[in-house]
Amino acid sequence: MQSKHSKYLLILCSFFILGCGNTKYLPEGDLLYTGGSVKVEDSIIKRKDRKALETELENLLRPNPNKQILGLRPKLLIYNLAGKPKKDKGFQYWLRTKVGEPPVLFSKVDLEYNASVLRNYTENRGYFKTKVQSDSTRHGKKATAEYTVWPSKQYKIKNVSFPDDSTALGKSIARTQRRTLLIPGNAYDLEVIKLERERIDARLKEKGYYFFNPDYILAQVDSSKGDHEVSIRLKIKEETPSKARKPYTINDIIVYPNYSILTDSIAYKKEDIVQYKDFTIIDSAKTFNPRVFDRTLYFKKGDLYNRKNHNLSLNRFINLGTFKFVKNEFKVDDSIPDALNAYYYLTLLPKKFLRFEVGASTNSAGYTGTEAKINWNNRNFFGGAELFTLSLFGGIDFQVSGKNGGHDIYTFGGEASLVWPRLVAPFKWQNSSEFVPRTKVLLRYERQSKADQYTLNSFKTSFGYLWKESVRAEHELKVLEINYVSPKDVTDSYLEEIKTNPSLGKVIEKQLIFGPTYSYTFTNTMQKRKKHTVYFNGELDLAGNVTGLLMGANAKKGDTIKFFDVPFSQFVKVKGDFRHYLKLGENSKLATRLIAGAGYAYGNNTVMPSSRQFVAGGPNSIRAFRSQSLGPGSYKNPNPDFLPDETGDIKLEFNTEYRTKLFSIVNGALFLDAGNIWLLNEDKDKPGGQISKDFMKQIAVGVGAGLRFDFSFLILRTDLAFPIRQPYLVNGSNWVIDNIDFGSGAWRKDNLMLNIAIGYPF
Repeated sequence: MQSKHSKYLLILCSFFILGCGNTKYLPEGDLLYTGGSVKVEDSIIKRKDRKALETELENLLRPNPNKQILGLRPKLLIYNLAGKPKKDKGFQYWLRTKVGEPPVLFSKVDLEYNASVLRNYTENRGYFKTKVQSDSTRHGKKATAEYTVWPSKQYKIKNVSFPDDSTALGKSIARTQRRTLLIPGNAYDLEVIKLERERIDARLKEKGYYFFNPDYILAQVDSSKGDHEVSIRLKIKEETPSKARKPYTINDIIVYPNYSILTDSIAYKKEDIVQYKDFTIIDSAKTFNPRVFDRTLYFKKGDLYNRKNHNLSLNRFINLGTFKFVKNEFKVDDSIPDALNAYYYLTLLPKKFLRFEVGASTNSAGYTGTEAKINWNNRNFFGGAELFTLSLFGGIDFQVSGKNGGHDIYTFGGEASLVWPRLVAPFKWQNSSEFVPRTKVLLRYERQSKADQYTLNSFKTSFGYLWKESVRAEHELKVLEINYVSPKDVTDSYLEEIKTNPSLGKVIEKQLIFGPTYSYTFTNTMQKRKKHTVYFNGELDLAGNVTGLLMGANAKKGDTIKFFDVPFSQFVKVKGDFRHYLKLGENSKLATRLIAGAGYAYGNNTVMPSSRQFVAGGPNSIRAFRSQSLGPGSYKNPNPDFLPDETGDIKLEFNTEYRTKLFSIVNGALFLDAGNIWLLNEDKDKPGGQISKDFMKQIAVGVGAGLRFDFSFLILRTDLAFPIRQPYLVNGSNWVIDNIDFGSGAWRKDNLMLNIAIGYPF
């Protein structure tokens, strides 16, 4: 045991010795730059504000030193160990240039330049007449830079005045004053002045001032009066051109739907011109129904130019999914004073295309699978930018390990869908979003065969709407969704299993589910600079509710209504998925997820269909437990040789994960998962599965670590997890932390769970 520990200690010491040797390969006479620091010397500024200012100033220092982890510089170490490659390719070159990082030399540090940057930044924040002193310290073959900043008292805004002339432009600017960013009493900040000019310009763009720009606004700052106060006067520069001083209206709107950047597609004949409402459409191929442009363009003839409609029109053209490039320009109409002609040049994507997809997956139940899919697409099916997709797919999942008896699963089927870039409805829909609302019809058939057990034929059709109110918020309403599942070729061996575990019979029951579904999604995770970002998805599923109420269905009294000899499902299901992402640093974050959901069957049936119930466990859930093996409640399947798909009516799950970049394309994670599923009603075949007031005692908990390989086009994830709380153990002994023994092969076999998946779990 002592020699084993000595070996680990030797490896650790070697790593630290190598890390300390990062200065060995420095050029003769040069030093390794290990970073700079800034100290703000001022007794007036509050300590909290002083520290914040020091942090801001340190972020301005250049160059940045080599990155450190636990006091070491692993990228610099790799760069040195790799050595200079003999040619610009191969593993050595990749290791040195992609994984490694060259030393940041002190000779590259310009102390005076950095000092001037700090001085300018501080004065731009209102600390006029700032003094900055720079110095450096040598530590062997390493050096640091130190900067001391003496800011004077920060100047505040005393008053702000806007243009008071009688011109249309002056009055328009003056009317924006009530939303000004320059507030008397606030600190003077040059960056805020720039933002104020951009704000005014944005407001003017909504009033027709197409040729105006922020540089035409002059901010005159007077610090001669008052005690550390400034007066700011905003005025229009004298050299502002006449065309920037007046608003413009829209005259002609010309659209080229078949524009090519390679040929002169602007040339046209008289018969190529189609006049539709306020639009002139020039398209010899008659590619689109003119109504497409009426629904997409927000400008009408005679409208006052505004940037909102300008951007809305461009974004809606892009979101149609039909055009590869969208170009727009406005030209002054020489025949009409103060008018613009709008031109739209649209370059088409290929109308028809074929796409072939191949995928592979591995899950925690021991199945490894592959799927092939071929899609034929038509981007302009009826001439109205409709997207028609026809898909054929097939796959196989086979078990190379686990407890499921090696029953391979074969899947094949087809799907057809048609998406209109508008709402097909008997009512008129007013939508002012930059995103085009859509109507979708889908028809799908899937055949799934589980070797030596059963075959399921599944039919699905739906009609619904998708629309975005903004880039963050999205809605999907399926007015009607119908699912029909019919079993076939059920084997005697599977029927025997049902006798032992009756819940398996739910898998091969005929199912008829119809009704509306609605989901709402909100996210701001695309805002990479925000420290806190969130994601929320809420779902509502109403199956057979109106039909059951009208027909008086009551399964408890034996009044079950059937269609085509199949009882239809009647239930209400709600689910919420909330995620929070806390940015801890440039390459690290804390991700947290909370899932809560419940389903209630009534009327025509007493139990929800298994396909709409909740499951727990697996690579995207509680990773210390096999897929769909956890719960319900404290129930545990007594058959060790067969792994059923456990389902429940209620779900509660919590996950938290610390993510950080390790090196190159490799990211690491530490995580904790907790949760379970429960039944609303008692099931004698699943004792302990019903929800009760003590449900928190049945929470399962697992922990683990993982590696994520970011290949840009996909993320390959490997997570190794183990349970620390098992809900099916005798009360009082559910926590199994004391039983952890990584050195025991039996413990590892029963507890360690390797999950391999594509993408992040949440």
